[in-house]
Amino acid sequence: MTRKQKRLSMIVAAGMVLALAVGLILWALNDQIVFFNSPSDITEQKVKVGQRIRLGGLVEDDSIVRGEGTTIVFSVTDNANSIKVSYTGILPDLFREGQGVVTEGSLQADGVFLADTVLAKHDENYMPREVADTLKEKGYWQGDKTK
Repeated sequence: MTRKQKRLSMIVAAGMVLALAVGLILWALNDQIVFFNSPSDITEQKVKVGQRIRLGGLVEDDSIVRGEGTTIVFSVTDNANSIKVSYTGILPDLFREGQGVVTEGSLQADGVFLADTVLAKHDENYMPREVADTLKEKGYWQGDKTK
């Protein structure tokens, strides 16, 4: 084998090892590469108690209940299912009923989603693409029809 052939075979072998490593990483992260789950997704998938996920949808009308201190309980809906969310902390200024929201946290044994982060839309025209797509699939989209 010539020197050029040895070098080429080493490059090919290194490329195959790199491709295998990338494939294994993507396979391991398969369920974690989701931006968020809708309430229907969580209901259908039977998410494990304590598993860290993102929950996205709309803040359900007349569902916000303020507790002691900075604790707040509200429901997130995709107009098919809804999940009660409990959050302790300061909410974003744009958080309100009927608006898009993404929360991060875990589902508790009693079915309440315990959030440690709440993200609200940043202006009147913005809604996360995944929330809009979910609402379009369910037939509840009321935004711009061209998006």
